[in-house]
Amino acid sequence: MGSNFLLIKPLIHTFFFLLLLLRFLCVTCHHTESPEPSPPLIPEILTFLDQRLALVYPKIQSFKSTITSDPLGVTKSWVGPNICNYTGFYCGNPPDNLTATTLASIDFNGFKLTAPSLDGFLDQLPDLSLFHANSNNFSGTISPKIANLQFLYELDVSNNQLSGAFPAAVLTRNDLSFLDIRFNSFSGAVPPQVFMKTLNFLFINNNNFMQKLPKNLGDTPAIYLTLANNKFTGPIPRSIGKASSLVEVSFLNNQLTGCIPYEVGFLKKAVVFDAANNQLTGTLPCSLRCLENIEQLNFAGNLLYGMVPEVVCELTNLVNFTLSDNYFTVVGPRCWKLIKSGVLDVRNNCIFGLSDQRSVGECALFFWHPRSCLHPSWFNIIPCEVHTSKNHRRHLKSERKLVSYAALSRHRVL
Repeated sequence: MGSNFLLIKPLIHTFFFLLLLLRFLCVTCHHTESPEPSPPLIPEILTFLDQRLALVYPKIQSFKSTITSDPLGVTKSWVGPNICNYTGFYCGNPPDNLTATTLASIDFNGFKLTAPSLDGFLDQLPDLSLFHANSNNFSGTISPKIANLQFLYELDVSNNQLSGAFPAAVLTRNDLSFLDIRFNSFSGAVPPQVFMKTLNFLFINNNNFMQKLPKNLGDTPAIYLTLANNKFTGPIPRSIGKASSLVEVSFLNNQLTGCIPYEVGFLKKAVVFDAANNQLTGTLPCSLRCLENIEQLNFAGNLLYGMVPEVVCELTNLVNFTLSDNYFTVVGPRCWKLIKSGVLDVRNNCIFGLSDQRSVGECALFFWHPRSCLHPSWFNIIPCEVHTSKNHRRHLKSERKLVSYAALSRHRVL
């Protein structure tokens, strides 16, 4: 028995050795069939066209990581060192070094990107001259560090979800000529300094600004000024007569009070003057006769009264003269002609003999409370030389594209 065991023992050892070897080989084969990729020992080296592009690359990639929605797939192109080929990014030569290549402008208009903030991105692009981002879903505030963008001259962040105070830091840029922050939730006051900058285009409509209109409003060199759909109060400043560059101005739908200043008549270049849906009162100043280029004159929805000045109805370029929803009582023969031609709208006033007027009781209640303006004699002055024109009034509608009314469209790019 013992001798048999001694003969079998080597066989048992050989069996177990073969079994372990087979198990090892199977495990080894299993791992060699699908090897896991190992991370590269050396990261990919990016080569940039210019060192200035290398500096902004991490800022762009960091901002990209915060974007939570990109329905148009814009950010798919934001890969690699060729920033100049990224969708929405444009390169150029910076003013301080015309041989360099840098990120000069960004156009995100209509991209519908969603991100919680522009901070750490917009304010970290040192050579940026233009930033346009209409119709996105950017939130947060505008960082004060935007003051460091030394070449910035156009900023458009309209139709987003931005909030906080007016981005006053941008006013440190002396060359800023275009500012569009409409259709956001900015609130508080607008710094008076904004009307002293070299801005040609200023669109701040459809926000929550609440204050009296600054007295220095007339210092603005702006060509287009749109303050509509806010909560501005107080009178239209008399300084407005100094704003000689204004072509279009809109105070539409605010809470303005007081009388229309005589100085409005000095806006010789004005094509649009819109102060509808406020609480302005008094009579229309005859100085409006000096607005020879005016096409759109709108004072609807106020507390104006008296006679519609015949001299204003002599303006030959008027396309729309809207005085509806006031308390005017008299129109003369020239104004009658404008009513018949559809140029003058006086619906819902107190004009005897016309249809679509207020009731007698409503008019009587209004005139029960006396109203007056300072310096009433000024309202009869025409501060310009009036030439009797033999030319007939234009019958065709103006084909001019009116920027201030386009600004009231949320998605319109200006």
